[in-house]
Amino acid sequence: MTTTAAKTNLLGMSQDMLERYFAERDEKPFRARQLMQWVYQRGIVDFDDMTDLSKKLRDRLKADAAFELPQVQSRHDSVDGTVKWLFATDCGQAIETVFIPEPGRGTLCISSQVGCALDCAFCATGAQGFNRNLTSAEIIGQVLVANSELPRRDNGEPAVTNVVFMGMGEPLANYRNVIPVLRLLVSDRAYGLSWRRVTVSTSGIVPHIDKLGEDCNVALAVSLHATNDALRDRLVPINRLHPIDELLEACWRYAAGQANRFITFEYVMLRGVNDSFAHADELCELLANRPAKVNLIPFNPFTGTEFRRSAADTIRHFQERLRQRGLVATIRRTRGDDIDAACGQLAGEVSNRVRNRLGEKRRRAANKDDRSTKVVSA
Repeated sequence: MTTTAAKTNLLGMSQDMLERYFAERDEKPFRARQLMQWVYQRGIVDFDDMTDLSKKLRDRLKADAAFELPQVQSRHDSVDGTVKWLFATDCGQAIETVFIPEPGRGTLCISSQVGCALDCAFCATGAQGFNRNLTSAEIIGQVLVANSELPRRDNGEPAVTNVVFMGMGEPLANYRNVIPVLRLLVSDRAYGLSWRRVTVSTSGIVPHIDKLGEDCNVALAVSLHATNDALRDRLVPINRLHPIDELLEACWRYAAGQANRFITFEYVMLRGVNDSFAHADELCELLANRPAKVNLIPFNPFTGTEFRRSAADTIRHFQERLRQRGLVATIRRTRGDDIDAACGQLAGEVSNRVRNRLGEKRRRAANKDDRSTKVVSA
């Protein structure tokens, strides 16, 4: 719970938390439900406009509480309709959020941390380091601001129909603050999204995958990006703590927890690194006859990276190889790259406060034997 000028920020509180808040003020629990509907379903954050609350209660709320939205530092609109916001946090820090419009849906890619400590080799966010976790209010506030700024859909519904935790940060590393947001997104009292329309993407924090399966029913995406531990150790350093076999077992447990659940495996296509037919065949061996689908992601370059995007033909042939072996495989369309809003490009403004030990080990290893780790561009 965050406060400013002695006022309680109600944004991001779960229904249980709001009910306790009202109970402490001798108000009935249904006031929490009313408040949630005003804020999350109607986008109203001014207490004066919440007309089914008594004037006495509204006045009391104005004196005691607030809905503090994250502040928009800048907004950029892509030629393809993608929108990117830079939200100020504190001490000169900023996070990025991206809206991707598509026929029949609008997907909001939100951030869960200021930076990221996992240091994945191909990601601009990880290259900046990690500063802190976002609060629940800062996370759900991204959705509220996007819906308030974007025009409603033709059917009158809000612009955001899908939410993916694929922005800055590792959401399962901020578990305590992410869970209340997930519950608000799927609650009929708040956004009321189907669990299939809310996706948590993780690099592989195995204990929290199991915990997520117990605490909240949402879709799960896993940043796999490699087909063996040696390569994944290099690309996704957390693999040294939770190697592929351990990660996959957690995924199958998660999928088994609900009927019709499947896992999306994200696989960024890096030229000459993980894009051969041999890699495709290894991927099939890992995922065959499992509740899995593969999302192939064309790599989006950023300043200082050693990697290059696989050729379009290579990506297409890789997809065909997976399909021939019975896997469901799609290719993610690159959106918003003209405003640096594409997958892997989100960087925000981060002052690194944590020395990433896994990243330091990886960089020392690369410097020690450059010939064995350097990617040669074609």
